[in-house]
Amino acid sequence: MSALSRHALIIGNSDGIGLHSTRRLLDRGWQVTGVSRRASPVGHDGYQHHVLDVSQRDYVEKLRAILGQGPVDTCIYCAGIGGPPDPNDLGSEVHVFEVNLMGALRTAQAIVPAMVAAGRGHLVVLSSQADALVLADFPSYAASKAALSSYFEGLGLALRPHGVAVSNLRFGFVDTKMARAAVRPFMYTLDQAVDQVELVLRKRPLRLTRPLSMAVLVRLLACLARWRVFFTRGPAS
Repeated sequence: MSALSRHALIIGNSDGIGLHSTRRLLDRGWQVTGVSRRASPVGHDGYQHHVLDVSQRDYVEKLRAILGQGPVDTCIYCAGIGGPPDPNDLGSEVHVFEVNLMGALRTAQAIVPAMVAAGRGHLVVLSSQADALVLADFPSYAASKAALSSYFEGLGLALRPHGVAVSNLRFGFVDTKMARAAVRPFMYTLDQAVDQVELVLRKRPLRLTRPLSMAVLVRLLACLARWRVFFTRGPAS
């Protein structure tokens, strides 16, 4: 790993993959700045934490102020939420898009110009293999991840000539509070997930999908979902 890439900004790191990535990178000798909507359990000389919600209106302004405290050339966006829709109030569905998609876009808005000016940097977004599915139980989660994957892979191609790498890390099930399905095949432990985060930081691929066994199953499920959509008709009037 480049000696230039030793200060990471991790968004959404109070638990789950973000928290475990924070601890792993600190163990590896990185400096880490964390941002989440809750206080962090991490105590380390190489760590600074800021309580900030990615859906706040002034998020970009406040994140730029944090970035002004010192250069950051690696950013990992881990923030993500999801849940079943409430047909009587779709406000929570809007919030899923605010966090999963718009929060990542606002993070890029704050950090990418500095990376382009420096001619280097690496932005990693944690997406999901659910981006290939139509899910009745979690429609906003799947759709927001689909938009996240599509946008940041396109942005990655656009930023390559400027020396800035973008990586889209697409997981299947990981043993976190987000893994709510009744059946969770090929589920990764948090250590396995962070192994893949480290791989992305080393190799800087535009897309990495893990586990591959889950990707095969997702392809089958995606085909079944297309047929279901095609043949489904609305309720009788």
